[in-house]
Amino acid sequence: MPRAKRGFKRRRRHNKVLKRAEGFVLGRKNKFKRTAEAVDRSFIYAFRDRRAKKREFRQLWIARLSAAANDNNISYSRMVSALKKAEIKLDRKILSDIAIADPRAFSAIVDQIRSLAPAN
Repeated sequence: MPRAKRGFKRRRRHNKVLKRAEGFVLGRKNKFKRTAEAVDRSFIYAFRDRRAKKREFRQLWIARLSAAANDNNISYSRMVSALKKAEIKLDRKILSDIAIADPRAFSAIVDQIRSLAPAN
């Protein structure tokens, strides 16, 4: 019986990995062993960074809100506290968009909650 050298199966598995490495440079795109390592690592980075992206955007929204709140003579923490007391259910992303796109509307929201903001 002839021995099987895994020709078709191996080529199919290799091609699947090589296809995922399109755009990589040097040997990381065409040498299977290095490609497999690079692709595995890229999956690890993608998994990690999908979570980091959420943190980074929240940080950006908070920085924008803090600047907009300071323009309206209220601190970020007091503003958030007053929003919770007023039961205004706008999240940081939406508030940040409002502060950038329509500063008057944001000022109106701040004026509405100003009486509920905690004192010094």
